[in-house]
Amino acid sequence: MQGDTMSRLKDKPFVTYGLLAIMVVVFLVMTAVGGTTNPNTLVEFGAKYNPAIRAGEYWRLITPMFIHIGFTHILMNGITLYFIGEYVEQLFGHWRFLLIFLVSGIVGNLASFTFSYGLSAGASTAIFGLFGAFMMLGESFSKNPVITSMAKTFLLFIVLNIGTDLFVQGIDIAGHIGGLVGGFLVAYVVGVGFAKVSPVKRGIAGVMLVVISVGLFILGMQGNL
Repeated sequence: MQGDTMSRLKDKPFVTYGLLAIMVVVFLVMTAVGGTTNPNTLVEFGAKYNPAIRAGEYWRLITPMFIHIGFTHILMNGITLYFIGEYVEQLFGHWRFLLIFLVSGIVGNLASFTFSYGLSAGASTAIFGLFGAFMMLGESFSKNPVITSMAKTFLLFIVLNIGTDLFVQGIDIAGHIGGLVGGFLVAYVVGVGFAKVSPVKRGIAGVMLVVISVGLFILGMQGNL
């Protein structure tokens, strides 16, 4: 009986639920102490703020994933993460999923740090990384009709989202594209539980991930773009 309970718990996307819980708690605390749209509160809680990162506050490449600007922002990202996270966590496994989410978010925030001057926050950098992970599955397992169909659906969703980003003011498109690329590459590096991924592809993806991340960090620290 206890074994069945543990098995059911393992099947649940508990990492997705945990990430959502952290975001909600942070949102509520920020609302209570100053408001989630208050620039001072955003900076205090760890939003991406380029001068602070250049001053050595590198943790701001991680914390923006858990901060949202206004109720609509957390609602939309929360709904997306709830549904997408369930699929990705099931396909990759709990801890691979967590690595994909975190690394994608960091790469997305590095891209934002390099190409965007404004204050920014949100889980969308990491969520785009989950889309990128689906693209990796579509490329690696193109003979699987279910995965291919899902990958095509997410590709359409990506195109529509980036297309919308181009025409909506205040959207951090650099962060979204950075997260997408980061997710695509890190998904190769961590692999999947149900099949073997080419070691050559994993190695190339790992090198590219490091080179892109270091390159973005150096460019961002120079502040020339």
